[in-house]
Amino acid sequence: MFYVLTTAYVLICFLLLVVVLMQRGKGGGMAAFGGGGSETAFGARAGATVLTRATTVLATLFMVISLVLGIMWRSGGGSVVSGVSGPAPAPASAPAPAAETPQTPAPETPQEPQADQQ
Repeated sequence: MFYVLTTAYVLICFLLLVVVLMQRGKGGGMAAFGGGGSETAFGARAGATVLTRATTVLATLFMVISLVLGIMWRSGGGSVVSGVSGPAPAPASAPAPAAETPQTPAPETPQEPQADQQ
């Protein structure tokens, strides 16, 4: 179901893009912001054409499907790694015995001969 809705969503996106680009501009430009004195705010209201109705329907479908996909995605699996187990634990083994170091006597330092005190 998720993939069907995603495919329909992408198709609606492209159709909405095409329909909006095919519509004729109102010709107002910056008229609403002081550029065209005697015109109405956004140009004369024309009757709804097939393209404007298609835009309305496609925009409504776009919003509804995006909400549905968002709800489905949020309630869906959770995390990307939710079903993956972590790394294997290290095997518990006894600590290795310390290696015996041979004990060698420290080198003797030459001692100065003591003089007999008489």
